[in-house]
Amino acid sequence: MRTPTLLVHGGAWAIPNDAAAAHENGVRNALEAGYRILTRGGAAIDAVEAAVTVLEDDPTFDAGRGSFLTSDGRVQLDALLMDGGRMKAGGVACVERLRNPIQAARLVLEQSPHVYFVGAGAEEFAQSHGMALIENAELVLDRERERLKVAREREAAGLVDATFSGLEDDKGPETALPRVIDASHDTVGAVALDTHGNIAAATSTGGTLNKTPGRVGDSSLIGCGCYADNMSAAVSLTGWGEPIMKLVLGKWATDRVAAGTAPEFAAREAISYLHNRLGGHGGIILLGPDGRFGIAHNTPAMAWGLATANGLETGLKI
Repeated sequence: MRTPTLLVHGGAWAIPNDAAAAHENGVRNALEAGYRILTRGGAAIDAVEAAVTVLEDDPTFDAGRGSFLTSDGRVQLDALLMDGGRMKAGGVACVERLRNPIQAARLVLEQSPHVYFVGAGAEEFAQSHGMALIENAELVLDRERERLKVAREREAAGLVDATFSGLEDDKGPETALPRVIDASHDTVGAVALDTHGNIAAATSTGGTLNKTPGRVGDSSLIGCGCYADNMSAAVSLTGWGEPIMKLVLGKWATDRVAAGTAPEFAAREAISYLHNRLGGHGGIILLGPDGRFGIAHNTPAMAWGLATANGLETGLKI
């Protein structure tokens, strides 16, 4: 019997002081929901789904209700869930009428021979398996309408948006890369180890502010923003999606664990690789099947939480 462990993140960026409490409270609520399942002998996959569902329902985060808006004022959501014991995964992307895309991802994992559904097809699949469809307006907050308005005004004025608040000058084949350390990246995720020794991972996001409709980031792509395999580790990432995708960073990190690197060091190495190779910024949670874990970020802060037999712990910095 393994000692259960749950790690959760709620985004990596320059979290302002007036938002710190909401981020920590949200992460704590997610930990409580997920760890309750693990302490009762439940499966890791159930725990990460429960934890991420709580975060999707919390408008503090860029997942589910309250997510960033696309350039045409809608919410489009992506999510992935992976079971490291069965090596099964389910993902959805660009869904607009589902309150909890992580639950739709679970349906794909359990009820479909496929791995990934997008757009209307994903919504129809979820509805056919009992999920209610909602109006997209139910996911949109006035706060995000105002944020999009400001982004559009800055764009029209030819100003560099806060999302791209400078240019990287470090080496590498890609130059003049935008920095995103000051922008909100409240993508959410969880990784868990259950008493049976199985691990699982889940990631969910609303993407980036003012994104082109149809854009898909790293969060719902296997091996990029999410991955789990009992033979290596479970991982969830948050941050600037395009560099993470190019490096297939989630799989990169779990491969390091499989090769013998402790998750604590593999997490740091992954974030260093992200920045050194492509100038990327973000955060990572990484959990091995032996219960060892790593948390790392190269942004000013990252909302994170840990639940073990020793209790619950949350924070914004490592």
